[in-house]
Amino acid sequence: MRVGQNPAKFIETVSQPEQVTVAVLTYIPFLGGYYTQSLEVLKTCLNSIWQNTPDPYDLLIFDNASCQEVQNYLIDAHQAGRIQYLVLSEKNMGKGGAWNFIFQAAPGEIIAYSDSDVYFHPGWLERSLELLESFPRVGMVTARPLRTSEEFFTSTLTWARSQPEAHLEQGKFIPWDDFKEHTDSLGMSPDEAESRFQSMMDWKIEHRGQVAYLGAAHFQFIGWKHILQSQTPFPIDRPMGQVRTLDIRLNEAGYLRLMTSQPLVKHLGNRLDGPSAASLPSRVTKTRPRIALLKLSLVRRSMMWVYDAIFRLYFE
Repeated sequence: MRVGQNPAKFIETVSQPEQVTVAVLTYIPFLGGYYTQSLEVLKTCLNSIWQNTPDPYDLLIFDNASCQEVQNYLIDAHQAGRIQYLVLSEKNMGKGGAWNFIFQAAPGEIIAYSDSDVYFHPGWLERSLELLESFPRVGMVTARPLRTSEEFFTSTLTWARSQPEAHLEQGKFIPWDDFKEHTDSLGMSPDEAESRFQSMMDWKIEHRGQVAYLGAAHFQFIGWKHILQSQTPFPIDRPMGQVRTLDIRLNEAGYLRLMTSQPLVKHLGNRLDGPSAASLPSRVTKTRPRIALLKLSLVRRSMMWVYDAIFRLYFE
């Protein structure tokens, strides 16, 4: 039996999702050993998003069965209105499984994906969107230049060579400091980093006033949802190791894989006291006051008391 009418029937409009969904994948099973500083790294990541990403956007967090301390932090941020969509997976679905969910469920037309150990500098989204919207058939854009394997962007090379108005160059364009900043975050030895720096080359294209590097990285990228969605499902037999599948599928389908010419994101790794995290600005938490106010427990309880009083007045 139902008493009264559901108040939701009298709501004529609902909030619409923003065009961009910033999606972050977290996995911190415990706070010790390799993961000792991972919660602080996650906080640094999210604070850089809140501080340096211009509205409007929605933030989606997919937590891959992290420990209770991490989930409590995420729940508090969600209740404060800083996370619009929070998914807490009971089991670790692996990166492939998380991508299967994110690429299908993200409400925006554009997905800006990131691992939870990335720092975002001002301008990262704006510049990424410029490349995404200026070049044709873009599969993914990473917000920093890296030296990646040419075998995963052959379609981008083929397209660039076919454009008479495009200027394509090969050379050593990435500065050593920018190159080393990333290899430090991967735990690469100085000798190996130096060897790779000397042996690898960069590809750069200028097309209709836009400059981009060829290649992309799966730790951070943006792309059109319908294109990323079309690459699913990804294998879920292992927690990691499936990420190269996205690179291969996009390349084989003829989509472009591009990077910005400036380092606008930084891979932190698992520590905040190493060289990759040097010179990070202090954290600034950006909130959404209107939403956060409605989430406050005192305000919520007061509004529910008013609703309950009105319900009892009419139906009891």
